[in-house]
Amino acid sequence: MLPNVYIAVILLSLLSALATLIGVFLALYCKKSDKVIVVGLGFSTGTMLAISFFELIPEAVKTAGFLPASIAIILGALLIFSLHLIIPHIHYVKEGGSLSWQMKAAYLVALGMILHDFPEGFAMANSYVYAPTLGILIAISIAIHNIPEEFAMAVPLVIARNRKALVNLAILSGLAEPLGAIFGLFFVSIAPSLNPFFLAVAAGAMIFVSLHELYPMAQRYKKLPFFIFGFVLSLVVYWGLSLMF
Repeated sequence: MLPNVYIAVILLSLLSALATLIGVFLALYCKKSDKVIVVGLGFSTGTMLAISFFELIPEAVKTAGFLPASIAIILGALLIFSLHLIIPHIHYVKEGGSLSWQMKAAYLVALGMILHDFPEGFAMANSYVYAPTLGILIAISIAIHNIPEEFAMAVPLVIARNRKALVNLAILSGLAEPLGAIFGLFFVSIAPSLNPFFLAVAAGAMIFVSLHELYPMAQRYKKLPFFIFGFVLSLVVYWGLSLMF
């Protein structure tokens, strides 16, 4: 691959850092709004499913065939499922509790986000190598949907007034996607013929995250209309971005 491909992928993956800043900013000023959180979760779910079903899977099936792509999708989901079993984590839902509970929630939420962001960076890198316009579309969509996830991580730390931990965890979660992109570039450079397979693996990972993590988290807030609103809004935004790219 040409050096400019590597540079472009890394720069696009750094959009997650911008999403981190926006998410933390929202947490500082909207920490008491369950509705904002649920709308954001709906938006995240819709974006990840749209990217998987409308972009990654069709491209993988077209190039690799239905059966190999299906197997790769299942492997991607199983990979993230295995990580969830090995590394325990939770997502923050506003409850009463001690300061230690808030700190634990924040660290585990950040760990969950890293598990989410890594395959997203991997998907973006492989998509860009396959088709630059596809990679740009996915990078922007992922950055937008990362905002509510960063918000969820930052809220317990804002409540606990622990700005040092907030900064440290924001940096860690913001770097997860660039790290995933680097791994994506590495694998596609040593085995370019497997790029469609990698796209399907990334799609399986993102579908699992959406159905196993984001939607159940939103259910705990018992505000389904706001989740649906966020979901539909994500599809509208995705459709608008697809027209641009």
